[in-house]
Amino acid sequence: MGWFAEFSLFFAKALTLVVAIGAVITLIAAASRRQQSSETLRVEKLNNKYRDVTNQLRAAVSDPATRKALKKQRKAEAKADKKNPESRARTYVVDFKGDIKANAVSSLREEVSTILAVANDGDDVVIRLENPGGVVHEHGLAAAQLARLRDAQVPLTVVVDKVAASGGYLMACIANEIVAAPFAIVGSIGVIAQMPNFHRLLDEKGVDFEQVTAGKYKRTVTMFGKNTDEDRAKLKEELEEIHVLFKDVVTRYRPSLDVERVATGEHWYGTQALEMGLIDKISTSDGLLTDSFEDRDVFTVKYEIRQPLPQKLMGAVDGAIARAMEGMMRWWPGK
Repeated sequence: MGWFAEFSLFFAKALTLVVAIGAVITLIAAASRRQQSSETLRVEKLNNKYRDVTNQLRAAVSDPATRKALKKQRKAEAKADKKNPESRARTYVVDFKGDIKANAVSSLREEVSTILAVANDGDDVVIRLENPGGVVHEHGLAAAQLARLRDAQVPLTVVVDKVAASGGYLMACIANEIVAAPFAIVGSIGVIAQMPNFHRLLDEKGVDFEQVTAGKYKRTVTMFGKNTDEDRAKLKEELEEIHVLFKDVVTRYRPSLDVERVATGEHWYGTQALEMGLIDKISTSDGLLTDSFEDRDVFTVKYEIRQPLPQKLMGAVDGAIARAMEGMMRWWPGK
């Protein structure tokens, strides 16, 4: 009875908190009911940005005569750009910052579609990728978006400044070339599933857990029921199947890589990854792009999806739940 009283008090507090949060969300929704979601494509020419910053610094450290000459030079360059807007090949730069559910794939699919609609011979795409991995099917869809570029024979380079592990490396391996910073984390070609099990705790408290399924393997390992060796074996079998699919994708796009050597779930740093054949070059995204400014026009392409505040709040709640439920089948760095 003491335990029941404590549980009732806890439940009452939790219910009060849920009602309070619901009330706040309702008030915010009412205040922003006229606000609609909007989608915007933003394009910026990095050549101009880099040139402006460089000229600003030059002017700051130069004498008046030099500043005057630089101003004249800038006007001439701007005039040349307007006169020959399509004289050079283009590089389209897309940023992808991954999370467990690869939420950025909603923007990525639009960015890829837009680029494919305008890309000409000689144009290429650079993806600045930061992705530690996450849910299997979400990252599989993100990789499939990049495969559209390869299928259309648009050269694709993935640059990893920080991390492209597991589901992130699944995306990276699609590229014609993978470039990584010296200490970027790369690899983790493996699959993991984990979850807590509360069966013994519930059993001690006299709480029964009922689960009804149709289909022998509709549910195997569970958080609240008693798991059997057969359940664990079936889950292990499913993980192995996904691992095989993962390795098949890597082998298809990087046939020279010894996939069995690297598909151990381990990750490596950039210089090590180069020796292993996981990447092709050591550099940063900044170094790669600034080297392109001399003979290419470089544009960032960003498809922004702005949601009303209530949807953002619900998305944040959903993300918190997803992070808490780490038992979901997912790719994640491990060594």
